[in-house]
Amino acid sequence: MTFNLPTALTWLRIIMIPIVVGAFTVPEPWMTLETRNLLATSVFILASLTDWLDGYLARRLGQTSAFGAFLDPVADKLLVAAALIVLVGLGRTSVWIATIIIGREIAISALREWMANLGRSRSIAVNMLGKIKTTAQMIAIPMLLYYDPIGAVPIAGLGNVLIWVAAVLTLVSMGYYMRIALPQLRGERSREDS
Repeated sequence: MTFNLPTALTWLRIIMIPIVVGAFTVPEPWMTLETRNLLATSVFILASLTDWLDGYLARRLGQTSAFGAFLDPVADKLLVAAALIVLVGLGRTSVWIATIIIGREIAISALREWMANLGRSRSIAVNMLGKIKTTAQMIAIPMLLYYDPIGAVPIAGLGNVLIWVAAVLTLVSMGYYMRIALPQLRGERSREDS
């Protein structure tokens, strides 16, 4: 296992996940709901920034590694899944949205691994639709964690719109990836039938 600054930042992102979750388990006398919202939002945003920073540093410092390439998306998925579970528990988002987003991440990860075993990993690389989906959800989640309005800006309402956009794009992008994999899937079925 290679240990370098980008990998350390990825590990730091994983270590921050219990803080996001734990912020909402602190009893009311110790921390107000507003403080918990702010703490969870701040840590989520900081963790999200480490995602950009570790990739940038890995390329800039020439410290890319197979382990880092594996760990980075795992950390991202854990962060998003944990935050969505918290939001469902708080009643700030739908269990259906969380199921769609988390389920898609699991399915696409499995699909990518299967395609890599077939030597076709490049054909299922991240596309622009997936990046737009990720951007929508990475803006929506901190809004829903924070939840309170800022002045006249309805943060919770905007977060809800964006998380629905992310859920729809999640389904569309999953369909895109499945369509790409369909020829290989049909080929597997043909070999099993013969």
